[in-house]
Amino acid sequence: MPSAANRFKTVPLKAIIAGAGIGGLVTAIALHAIGVDVHVYEAARELKAAGVGINLQPHAVLVLRNLGLLDALEEQGIETAELVFMNCHGQQILSEKRGKGAGYDVPQFSIHRGELHALLLTRTKELIGERKIHLSHSLESFVDNGDSITTHFIDRYANQPLPSVSADVLVACDGINSAARRQLYPHEGPPKFSGRMLWRSSVEDKPYLSGRTMLWAGRADKKFIAYPISKPALLRGKSLINWIAELRIRAVDDPDTTPPTKADWTKAVPKSVFAPEFSDWDFGWLSIPKLIEMSGEVYEFPMCDRDPVEQWSFGRMTLLGDAAHPMYPIGSNGASQAILDAECLAHCISSETDVIQALKIYEETRRPATSAIVFANRGQGPDYVMQLCHERCPGGWKDEGGVESVIPKEELDEIGERYKKVAGFDVASVNEKARRTAKINGYGPQKTVAHEAEGMVKLVGKVETGVDLS
Repeated sequence: MPSAANRFKTVPLKAIIAGAGIGGLVTAIALHAIGVDVHVYEAARELKAAGVGINLQPHAVLVLRNLGLLDALEEQGIETAELVFMNCHGQQILSEKRGKGAGYDVPQFSIHRGELHALLLTRTKELIGERKIHLSHSLESFVDNGDSITTHFIDRYANQPLPSVSADVLVACDGINSAARRQLYPHEGPPKFSGRMLWRSSVEDKPYLSGRTMLWAGRADKKFIAYPISKPALLRGKSLINWIAELRIRAVDDPDTTPPTKADWTKAVPKSVFAPEFSDWDFGWLSIPKLIEMSGEVYEFPMCDRDPVEQWSFGRMTLLGDAAHPMYPIGSNGASQAILDAECLAHCISSETDVIQALKIYEETRRPATSAIVFANRGQGPDYVMQLCHERCPGGWKDEGGVESVIPKEELDEIGERYKKVAGFDVASVNEKARRTAKINGYGPQKTVAHEAEGMVKLVGKVETGVDLS
């Protein structure tokens, strides 16, 4: 099977990537590795560190490892050691090891979203050149011409159209409010609001528990999440703690699913909006009220998703990441799934002589998998262990047997294992792929940058999509 790098050696395939978020930049890196001429167009006028924390599951870290980014992740992120679920009374429901501690060959990382974006942007600039990253270019529409695709952009800041650009393929990575998706599904309407609001911030404090512990506490409609996200802070004896407070603000049976605010992370709000609900959540080793009080700006975000659609790829255009499958931020899967999309897309393009067919195969591979996660997250995903405990023992337990006096441990473990299989990061499947691709990419004692660059070209010609495309 010829690689895309060889097939497009004379006239490289030209790809437009609309959106320079995490999914868009990983797509740019992966497509460049197979010889595609990549151009990235971003609506923002500047790319700067934004957001707070993010989790990368082992299957996504594996993709980034194979793209040569593991060392950069290790420098900035926290190798997550464990995930602890607790009820609102500070009683432990479940503790499970994560990443290498759980038997994976690759780590799980918690990292500042801005740091992750920065390292991806740096690598993208190194590979394709800064001149191929175009800012203040918001995707307005596209036209498939049969033998090419033309994209129309607008500068939202100047409120004026920009010159149109043509290419062989358009990959729309323009998020949950995607203009490309709106053109394909004009009657879809806004994202669907879950009824629950999220508030996020981060603050530096002393480390808690292992210093690499993720905390999930509460129940479905009242939850608090915290985890450290900075390796440099940990080396200084501190912990940069990312946290998320979650509350239901609209009744479960309310038929109105319109978000109360636009689904983005830019709206800052006073802490008084939500903090009183967590005023007595002091677990001793971590005080939630103190954490909130110490933090700076807090950003509000309505928890939203969209119903899965029946088609992503239309001719020379396809959707990727949140533009394709926006999902609740449950199970630490949103960014991870966009990274898997990018790997799959690169593999499909390298494997097919017809780019239109490649986009179809990419969709056929990824759409069912991500649709299943959207529905699993609506059912609370792995967080269901907290709701289950609340339903069976809302006041907590006094029995010395702990949570197992209420729910057998096997039942709790099964919830997490079932979700890992749905989301594609069960230990067996991740490790099988990690060992197979380590040979391709030269990982081991003799690993070099040259091995990584050559290995990615070989990698995308292999079976990295979950189906046999040979």
